Amino acid sequence: MRISETTTSFVPLSQQRLEKTGELQNVFSAVLGSVGREGYQSAEAISAEQPLDEQMRSSWDGWFGMVQTRRYQEIEKPAELAGAFGQLMHRAYREGGYVDPKSFLGGLSADEIENVRLVHHLADPINVSSLTEEGALNLLIPPDAQVDLNRDGITQSGVGNGVRFPDSTTPRPVAEAWHLATADLPEGEKMTYELQMVLPTLLANIHLNPDGSFSHQVEPGDVNWRNPMAAPEYSYRQFTQGMLQSLDYFKSQMDPLKYERDHAFWSDLQSRLPDENSSTDSTA
Repeated sequence: MRISETTTSFVPLSQQRLEKTGELQNVFSAVLGSVGREGYQSAEAISAEQPLDEQMRSSWDGWFGMVQTRRYQEIEKPAELAGAFGQLMHRAYREGGYVDPKSFLGGLSADEIENVRLVHHLADPINVSSLTEEGALNLLIPPDAQVDLNRDGITQSGVGNGVRFPDSTTPRPVAEAWHLATADLPEGEKMTYELQMVLPTLLANIHLNPDGSFSHQVEPGDVNWRNPMAAPEYSYRQFTQGMLQSLDYFKSQMDPLKYERDHAFWSDLQSRLPDENSSTDSTA
């Protein structure tokens, strides 16, 4: 993920977080690539001069220090937690944990498993035997670098399912356009747009009766689950155009300020997306 350089000595906190997250995703994508797994499509190559396990620890420490007061303020000794998880990831890298995550997790002590639970804010104790491959793998990866291993549009951590945008399957040009378009947005507003970006997958799994009433919903993991965003023909430009058309259709029923704000955002994002006829298109 490429982050544009600032021309001043002051870097906004949001930009610092984005940079640390980008570094984390780059490094852990390299870790996964080293064992034949896919990381982030938006990841950039990392330096070959420094050992990968050292870069793992450095990117983890940098990211944790940036988010500590926001994500881990309730942890009694956050520095100890960060150190313990850093050591655990180092062991996973050295001992094949990223090749066979369930076996690695199954060999951890109760205290080590508890540290994993705390890092990922899991509500319930971890039952390794109940985990999928993706759910287990993501427990050995920092939260902001977790991957959608099976490309179903869901990022599974432990037994929990989550949606995020961009995720590991988002093409780099689209992720870059997104980060530029959302750079100055309040966190709540940004999260609303993130949810709207993944609506195609969520809505594709809600089925209606012929009269338009609700019929049933397909759950993640079901054989009938669909992720239209993973299709080669999926178009982010067409999606943004659809959002703009929807706004215009409901304009008379909307608050004028909300209409202007949303129209400005989707127009800006669309203008930053790569042209689909170019060599760097926006398809997944």
